[in-house]
Amino acid sequence: MRKDYELGLIFNPEVSEEETRALLGRLEQIVANDGGQIVKMNQWGKKRLAYPIEHQRDGLYVFIDLMLTPETVAEIERTLKVSEVVLRHLMKRRDPKFAQKEREIREARAAASTTSVATEEASAEPVAESSASIAEEEGSVLSEEEMADVPPAIE
Repeated sequence: MRKDYELGLIFNPEVSEEETRALLGRLEQIVANDGGQIVKMNQWGKKRLAYPIEHQRDGLYVFIDLMLTPETVAEIERTLKVSEVVLRHLMKRRDPKFAQKEREIREARAAASTTSVATEEASAEPVAESSASIAEEEGSVLSEEEMADVPPAIE
């Protein structure tokens, strides 16, 4: 049975980008081979550490949301322990209710973005006319060019 996990990694900042990409690729391969799924990868970039680790003051932070089996977690832990590229790592099981809620929100956003793109393409001209007429009625100080840069209202 697959469960939700979050993996936090701190990479050594002196290693090349190719080496970090290679390790991330290896993790993706392990996850895919065991029937898991990478839900989201969030790369924070280079940040200052709270205390030196292996004489390093900075680290490259990466957080990955995963759906894995417990056997896959053991394999990932084994891989990260022997890696010289990783300064620290932490694998944490996520709350199932929170993970499910977050997944539903992500799916709703994806569905809304695909429908909004189709709607915008179908009715691009009438929206521009209606926003211009609204600006005239309200006495807005924005020109038509400035109105084109204004994002649509949140529905």
